[in-house]
Amino acid sequence: MNTPFPPDPLKRDEIRELADILMVLQRCFLFGLSKELARGNVSFSQFFLLGYLGERGPLNMTEIAGHMGHTTAAATGLVDRLTGLGYVSREHDKKDRRRIIVSSTAKGRGLVTRIRDDMMENMEKIMGQLSGVEQQAWLQVYRKVLDFCQHH
Repeated sequence: MNTPFPPDPLKRDEIRELADILMVLQRCFLFGLSKELARGNVSFSQFFLLGYLGERGPLNMTEIAGHMGHTTAAATGLVDRLTGLGYVSREHDKKDRRRIIVSSTAKGRGLVTRIRDDMMENMEKIMGQLSGVEQQAWLQVYRKVLDFCQHH
C-alpha cells in the first residue's frame, strides 16, 4: 500500500517547520475562527475560563487559578474583567464567607455558544478543503496531541 507520508520520523528542520506552522495555526484558530476573539471583545483566556465555568459550574478563585495556570491574583484580575463585562458573577460561599464563588451568567454562556458556533462554522470551511481521509487523520493526530498536552 502506498502511503502519502514517508515512514521516517521528522528531521530537525521539519520539526522547526512544524513549530512555525503551529504558531501560525494557533493565531488562525484562536482569532481567525471567531469574530468575537478577533475583535478583541474577549481574550482567549477569558473565553477559556467562561467555557470551563460552563462545563464545570461555579468555582472558587483557587480552583480557577489552578485550572488556568495563574496565580490567584492574576485569576482575580481575569474574573474582575469578566464581571465588569457581565459574563460572570461572584458571590461569597455560604459555608465559608472568605471564599468567593464565580459563576457564568446567561450572557457569558451565550457568548461561549456564539464563539463556539462561529469556530465550528469556520472549522467546517477548513475541513471542506480536505478529503474525508485527511479529515479523519487530522482528528486522530489532534486527539493524540491533546492527550499528550493533558498528561504532561
